[in-house]
This record gives sequence, C-alpha cells and structure tokens, in this order.
Amino acid sequence: MPDVLTTAREQVLEQGRGLSRQQVLEVLRLPDERLDELLGLAHEVRMSWCGPAVEVEGIISLKTGGCPEDCHFCSQSGLFDSPVRAAWLDVPALVEAAKQTAKTGATEFCIVAAVRGPDARLMAQVAAGIAAIKDELDINIACSLGILTTEQVDELVALGVHRYNHNLETARSHFPNVVTTHSWEERRETLQLVRDSGMELCCGGILGMGESVEQRAEFAADLAELEPHEVPLNFLNPRPGTPLGDADVLPAADALRAIGAFRLALPRTVLRFAGGRELTLGDLGARQGLLGGINAVIVGNYLTTLGRPPESDLDLLAELQMPVKALNATL
Repeated sequence: MPDVLTTAREQVLEQGRGLSRQQVLEVLRLPDERLDELLGLAHEVRMSWCGPAVEVEGIISLKTGGCPEDCHFCSQSGLFDSPVRAAWLDVPALVEAAKQTAKTGATEFCIVAAVRGPDARLMAQVAAGIAAIKDELDINIACSLGILTTEQVDELVALGVHRYNHNLETARSHFPNVVTTHSWEERRETLQLVRDSGMELCCGGILGMGESVEQRAEFAADLAELEPHEVPLNFLNPRPGTPLGDADVLPAADALRAIGAFRLALPRTVLRFAGGRELTLGDLGARQGLLGGINAVIVGNYLTTLGRPPESDLDLLAELQMPVKALNATL
C-alpha cells in the first residue's frame, strides 16, 4: 500500500485533487517524526495552487453577547454564566474599526453578530454600517450573522457583501455534542443559500472540542464537499463559564497535523489562521503553520479573546517573504 504522503504528492500537488476522508485520516495518524515532512508538502501544495500571497482580515463584533444559542465553546451565549455581556456597536465605531483594519493592509473586514439569525433591527444596522464604511474607504466587507433566510441572503447581496461566514464548527457526527439549540443541517442550509447567491462562502470551525481524529477527518471531508472559498481554522480557547471551559488545549503537534491535513484536503482554498492559534501554537507554531499550508490570517483581536498584535503577524509575513494580498486581487 503506497504511503499517504507519496500518494498526496501525486494526487494533490501534481493533480490538484484533494485527499479523501480516509486519506485525511491516515495523515492525521502520522507520527510526530513525520510532521515536518507533512508540513513541507502542505506548503508546496499551498504555493503551487494558491501562490505566496497571504490574505489579511480584521473582524469586529457588531452585537456581542446575549445569544440565545448554546454553542458550548462560546462565551457569548446568554445561557452560560460567562463574563461577556450583551452590547451593540454604533455605526461610527464600526467605521473606525474598518479604518483601523484597512491600515494593516487587510483586504477583508468582517461584521459579526452573536445571534441565531438576524432580525429586522440587526439587518438595518448592518445596512447602515456597510453604507457608512463604503463611503469612507475601499475594503471588502464580509458578514457573519448566523442562520439566514432566502430574503436575507438577497438583501446582503444587494448591500454588496463580498463574503459570508457561517461555520459548520465540527463534524456532523460530533455537532450534537457541541450545540443542541439548532442542527448541523440548519447551518448547512444557510451555506447552500449563500453558495447559490454568488457571495463567496467562508466556512470552517474549531478543532479541539473533544472530537476524535476520525471526526476531524469527517469534518475535512464535509468542508471539501462544500467547496468554500475560505476555511477559517480555529483551535479551542476554553472560555470560563462555558461547558468547554475546562477542556484541555489541543496539543501543538495535533494542531499542526490538522493544518497540513486540511491543506491536502482543500488544495485551492483560502486556509485561514483564526482564533486560538496563539494559545495552541505560540509564535513558533504561527511560523510553522504559515510554512505548512496556511495562506490567510485574522489580525488583531477576535470577538471575545485577544489575538497577536497586527504588527507581529505582518512582520512575520515580511520575514517569510509572503506578500499581503492586494485588494484588487480579491475583487
């Protein structure tokens, strides 16, 4: 039986065909002494099928906290005893955040709300925010507003939203252990609506939520079937007061193995470093990830957790001779 990385070199690097679920599982089971080999191949795949440029994005929370859903990793749920409290951001603050994001060289600014799905008030606030941002600066605007109706998808398209984020979070078989107030299938329906609308689709999840390596491979296959433009890879940062607040942090080697495996499953996809990488990987791991298949980063802070200073990421990209993707290359 051929070695999985030998097979991947021909199938993924040379032909551009992502690994299957079973092949991803074989990669996730590789021993630590083969990790460098995996990351090296994943980097070759990234360079061959995506190029050297790195897409930089900033995110901002328009509505924080008070969410009615019970996502077990999230301190914004109103059902948990967490320190996060409900708050709204006004339009001038939204515009200022977009300006600060643009100063980093970012091409994407994502407006996020902690909701099951947007109501009329939230959609009106999003519309006002987008119009104000577009009046002030030139940056792609993405949104992450939960489960959508067909009419809301159409409204976001009309507003000029470039990309919509809605994470599957984890494998279908593991999802009921992480969320009980809505289903994996409901999330999948929104993703299909977004894909059909012509907006770019951003869909990823969080690793380290108690899933098995088999479920990690299942998750990669779920994402590959969707063919999203972007996959944000988060690593669980256990938040106080949440059901996963006492979970162990994913070992760095497992996180890096997953990065390599997901790149081999999704050779043409924007694979983005997202939340939890600082805790899971640290500075050395950030370098290894960028040399192991990652080709996008969220700079600055996340929704309720601190990230690396934008300057640290930008300095690292410069050191690795990875140019920040220009705005005109993303339009």
